[in-house]
Amino acid sequence: MIESHRGQKIDPHYAGYFHCFNHQQFYEAHDVLENLWLADKHGANGAFYKGLIQLAGAFVHLQKNRLRPSAALFKLARTNLEKYPSRHDHLDLTMVHALVESWLGDLEGKNFEANPLSVRPAPKLTLELLPD
Repeated sequence: MIESHRGQKIDPHYAGYFHCFNHQQFYEAHDVLENLWLADKHGANGAFYKGLIQLAGAFVHLQKNRLRPSAALFKLARTNLEKYPSRHDHLDLTMVHALVESWLGDLEGKNFEANPLSVRPAPKLTLELLPD
């Protein structure tokens, strides 16, 4: 899968994360982005990659019906991603923050026992690649 993204304007691992995430392969999304995070753990994008990994991890927990760990990862993702501007590395973080708040709201609302992934479609993330 990574090979299919080689030669694009962005790192194939980064592109692979979004491909997997948008196909509800949340564990795989986490796994593929971990390669970039490990290389930049303490660099400029370390918290950004970590936040995206945590976002995917939150949905892994939802898929396994682990609601409280999912909520905890949404909060960690929010904390890591809010360190970046509203548009970072071709991603609209304003939309991502809204996504996190929406899903977290479902988890912390009156129906905390209900898994929101069982009643609403999984989200998709879109990269905004600008033309040359």
